[in-house]
Amino acid sequence: MPAARRRSVAVSANTAASGTPPACHIGEAPAQAVPATGNTGRMSSLRYAESVIIACPADFLYDMITDVTRMGEWSPVCTACWWDEGDGPRPGAWFTGRNELPGRTWETHSRVVAADRGTEFAFIVGGAWVRWGYSFAPVTGGTEVTESWEFLPAGIARFHERYGDEAQAEITSRTDAAHRGIPLTLAAIKKSAESS
Repeated sequence: MPAARRRSVAVSANTAASGTPPACHIGEAPAQAVPATGNTGRMSSLRYAESVIIACPADFLYDMITDVTRMGEWSPVCTACWWDEGDGPRPGAWFTGRNELPGRTWETHSRVVAADRGTEFAFIVGGAWVRWGYSFAPVTGGTEVTESWEFLPAGIARFHERYGDEAQAEITSRTDAAHRGIPLTLAAIKKSAESS
């Protein structure tokens, strides 16, 4: 289901000297409705993507999302992330994420595979297993942010090795979690960005 889409009222930007990214704003226009694009969710058995329009510039949203230390604010599963060895959002960089579900906590290590400011940020869990990505496209009233997920062949093979006869049930469980989590994450990112 599509989230409500509104044009935000301009908010004063933080100064560059503070080290804080500038606040999100599109302009001085009063709040007005932005036409909904409908549910843009696309899925196959091992891929899923959904989009939302956020009333903020693409560079602002890119900077927000590539600060992986904030992912725990938005994700229903990932509760914390940190850059490995003090790295940052660049291709080849690694970060660790802590995930929590009832009765289970685990950490993953992910490698950044795309880091093009204002255009795309993507990473692969385990370096080869699952690809998560965010793309940014300027549209009237802000930016269309698309979050995508794909279970890669190496990830499928790993699940078969690790879980044996239970592999398909585990793959289905992770797939369902991604399909449920993406719209929740996008809605939380939108709320956070537009209130900046």
